[in-house]
Amino acid sequence: MEGDTIHIPTVDTIVNKVINNFVRRAEFGKKKYGTDLDRTDLTTIEWVQHAIEEHMDSILYLERIKRDLEEARDKSAADSK
Repeated sequence: MEGDTIHIPTVDTIVNKVINNFVRRAEFGKKKYGTDLDRTDLTTIEWVQHAIEEHMDSILYLERIKRDLEEARDKSAADSK
């Protein structure tokens, strides 16, 4: 599959952005780690563990963003009084 190029018709800028982000992320991972998702040295359980850890990180980032938004909302409400 390496070197294959496919055309993906998209209907909006958000889809385009997500696709471009996936491509950039894959290129970054290949450069940083010297491998890609076609690697065969991990078991299915190890892939699941990687996914769990990635999602845990995502939850942490979302919790941080939520806190920032709540603080901004509370500050805005206090300033308008």
